[in-house]
Amino acid sequence: MKNNKEALIRDILESSSRIFNIIKPRVPLDCLSSDLTVAQLRVLLLLYSDGPAHMSAIASQLGVALSSATGIVDNLVKKEMVFREADSLDRRLVVCKLAPAGEDLTGRLWSMGELQLEQLLEGLTPGQLEKSAQVARMLLDNITGKFK
Repeated sequence: MKNNKEALIRDILESSSRIFNIIKPRVPLDCLSSDLTVAQLRVLLLLYSDGPAHMSAIASQLGVALSSATGIVDNLVKKEMVFREADSLDRRLVVCKLAPAGEDLTGRLWSMGELQLEQLLEGLTPGQLEKSAQVARMLLDNITGKFK
């Protein structure tokens, strides 16, 4: 039974990988032409997905020294993409959060992914969509149970 489960998981992962290789996520051209570095974009996406974070958490997530993370965030502050604030519980700590321009950019990137998924789902029959919805709900239930 365990081998069958492992084989099914491998099959799902391989199919997912093939799907992502075929569709290649599309990034809006205005995002590509911006003067953001990859590291800066990673910080924006981190703050978008996880919410406000201490500088040390950003450094840890990026796998860089605190001084490097500080430099990356400082540049994002100059570009008005990120706000830096003192932590309300410990004024020695710095909390970083998205500024409106950062929220707009990351929101547009997220919307592009949703649009691609919607376009993929449009090609399914009503019966296939129902099965897909059931699988999505099962995955959500599984995730929700693990992250409580």
